[in-house]
Order: sequence, then structure tokens, then C-alpha cells
Amino acid sequence: MTYGSALRNEVAHAQITPLIGVFDMFSASVAAQHYNGMFVSGFGFAASYYGLPDIGFIAWPDIVNFVQRLRLAFPQQHLLVDIDDGYVDPEVAAHVVEHLERIGASGVIIEDQKRPRRCGHVDGKQILPLAEYLEKLELVLETRQDLVVVARTDATEEEEILRRAEALAQTDADVILVDGVRSVDWIHRVRRVIGSKPLLFNQIAGGKSPRLSLPELQELGVDVAIYSTPCLFAAQEAIDTALAELRANDGRLPETRPGSVGVAASIELLERNISRHHRDRAARRPAQV
Repeated sequence: MTYGSALRNEVAHAQITPLIGVFDMFSASVAAQHYNGMFVSGFGFAASYYGLPDIGFIAWPDIVNFVQRLRLAFPQQHLLVDIDDGYVDPEVAAHVVEHLERIGASGVIIEDQKRPRRCGHVDGKQILPLAEYLEKLELVLETRQDLVVVARTDATEEEEILRRAEALAQTDADVILVDGVRSVDWIHRVRRVIGSKPLLFNQIAGGKSPRLSLPELQELGVDVAIYSTPCLFAAQEAIDTALAELRANDGRLPETRPGSVGVAASIELLERNISRHHRDRAARRPAQV
């Protein structure tokens, strides 16, 4: 079974599929201890790799290289990759999708924004004409062999949201995402217009969408939930707190307590990613691919 088929089969199950946003190899190492699926977040990758906001700085070879490292370290994980607008034009988008599928990505999300792009939960987004986006999406769909493709709209006007969601549902895209959904009522409205197509919901701390649990989302007809930045924001808060305390204590490290992370715990986490250990890990749980 391919990685795309494995993710597609899980999305088709009755239980909602959560995918956790990771921003580097270390955050992925921690996330893999808790969930069996990752979301390669453009927000997180732009922050981690470039130290820049997610407004179009990502170069596609960088994201491909990152996904390749992830797949080697995490052969059992679902990897859904944010490819923004496909890096501008249809030919590049299709080229990137072919690369990602060959190195083991499970799926991609491609949006209808035009440059300069924005995070889906902030103001100032601009969208492509629908026909122009559909041209790009169709070339991606023709290029993929089994990769899961999530069609995303960033429309903000009410009529346009529903028009685009319905149009995307009529394509061969596997899953539909309307980003920045503002209310439970709008989840219901989108669910109605896309029919039986799987629906993805994006949660981000401080974003425009309501905070909902997985059971609540499942009850609303959501099939996939991505959490874009829980690792990134937790890291920012924890690092800031740790360094403030270090400075306040004149550079004296805090006393090591039971359960706290030190050298041994960190090395133990990272050693699990060495390829020679994967066989032992796979033997202890059912393979997903």
C-alpha cells in the first residue's frame, strides 16, 4: 500500500483523522510519540527554516528536502504537506507534487491564494480567479498517482466561499478545506454544499475558527483535523520561559527533577529516528503502509 492510499483509507474511516503540525525534525520526533499523522505546516516551516512569516518565502526544494528527511525518520507516519499556492504556477505545482509523491509524502494541500499570500487565519488574503485555480488544481490531479490532494479555498466573502467549495467538490480532489471558517454554522453550510466529499478543518491558536474537540468536529461532519502550530507556539513559549528563568538565576540551570528533560531523555528520543531501529518499532505495532 502506498502512503497516499494509507492516508486515504484512514480518512474514509468513521473516526476523524487528526494531523499534528510540525516545524522541524525535533518537533516531529516529539509529535510522533503522541499521534500517527503529521502536517508539514507552511507557517511552522517558514518560521523554523527561514525565521520569517509565512507570506511566500518558502522555496519548493527546501520543503521537499524537509519531507524527505521526515519520511526517512518516520516511515510509519502520515505526512500531509502544505504546498501553499503550489509555488505560483501550475507547472511548478505539478513538478513539486511529483517530487513529494516519489519521496513518500502522503498528501498535499494546495490553496487558491495569489501572492503575496497570507496565513489562512489573518486578514488581507487575495484569491485567484476560480478558473485559474482550477487549472492549477487539475494539473496537480493529473500528475499525482496516488497522493491525497486537499483543495483549499481562502475565500472570505460568504457567497464566494460556498461557490468555491461546491466547485472544488466537483473535482477529483480527495478532501476539501475552507480555511478560516468562523463558526459552527459555517461548518454546517460548507458540509452541505460539498456533499459526500471529505472535509478538513484547520485549527490554529488565536485564529479565526472556533476551538472544537475532535468528537465535536466529527459530529459536525468533519473528516480530518489539522493542527497547524501547536508545536511551534509551545516551543516559543517554553523557550522564552526557560531563558527568562536562566537569566533571572544568573545563568544557573534549574535542578533536574524526575520527569524533566535532560541529556539522556533527549538522546533516547532522537535515537528512535535512526533507520536501523525502524524494524523493531514496526514489529511492535501494526504497519500503516
